[in-house]
Amino acid sequence: MTTTKNNTANGTANGTTTKPILVLGSTGRTGSRVAAQLRRRGHEVRGASRKGSVTFDWNDRNTWEQVVEGVGAAYLVDSQLPDAAESMRSFTRLAVDSGVERLVLLSARDWVVPEGEEKLPCERAVRESGASWTILKPSWFFQNFSEDPFLHAQVQGGEVVMSAGDGVEPFIDAEDIAAVAVAALTEEGHGGQAYELSGPRLLSLDSVVDEIARATGRVITYRPLPPEEFAAYAKGHGVPEEFVGLLNLLYGWIAEGRFATLADGVQRVLGREPRDFADYVRTAAASGVWGGGGGVERP
Repeated sequence: MTTTKNNTANGTANGTTTKPILVLGSTGRTGSRVAAQLRRRGHEVRGASRKGSVTFDWNDRNTWEQVVEGVGAAYLVDSQLPDAAESMRSFTRLAVDSGVERLVLLSARDWVVPEGEEKLPCERAVRESGASWTILKPSWFFQNFSEDPFLHAQVQGGEVVMSAGDGVEPFIDAEDIAAVAVAALTEEGHGGQAYELSGPRLLSLDSVVDEIARATGRVITYRPLPPEEFAAYAKGHGVPEEFVGLLNLLYGWIAEGRFATLADGVQRVLGREPRDFADYVRTAAASGVWGGGGGVERP
């Protein structure tokens, strides 16, 4: 693990950034954790989101300049809209022109483009920005099961429904993703790196659901559906039509085992093993996040 002792170019001294660090999506699953971990380390954080105290909206360029002014480093989460790459290129150009020297982008391990191009357009925009860049490519988050409204409601209701078949995924803790992001934002040695991030083991959805069921003392089942049936199910449960196809695509990749391998990014950056799913489940269950709302108590 590397630590920053002096970095006058990025406005740091003794490992603490003197310029604010911008965190986009600061109310989201990773952004909120990045911001919290940075603050615990004593850094000044400028959290920005559509609903935060500092407003940032990818669709409103009038909100961009205010968030990058005086910032030394930035954590980026793209808009996930069709024009995401164009917006990312324009934003990173503005950021670099405003003096931002270090960019950390949350991408994903799963994403590829149809032509088989190795790097995503948003990743390419960050790489070509002129700033020191780091790309984070995590697998699915543990916290999707407790914080994503669609999946959380399924767990509460006692049945998790996906078109992921019997595939496996190396689910990862969002806290570990945030810790890697914080290191990349504040320490030396991560510029020009793309880190694949995963948890410590491969898990099927049956295993995921069984661990949650055992921790909560409830009967919760996993029901795999063919993509067409899942699409009807998701639409019937309020998922917007434009996201149904995306879910089927992502679940399909799990079903085919497309990324059913472990990555070592957490170990390389943090010098420790990633947190295990069982630890997350115990903590989440104890918080009561899955309590009530249906399901059957185990005898």
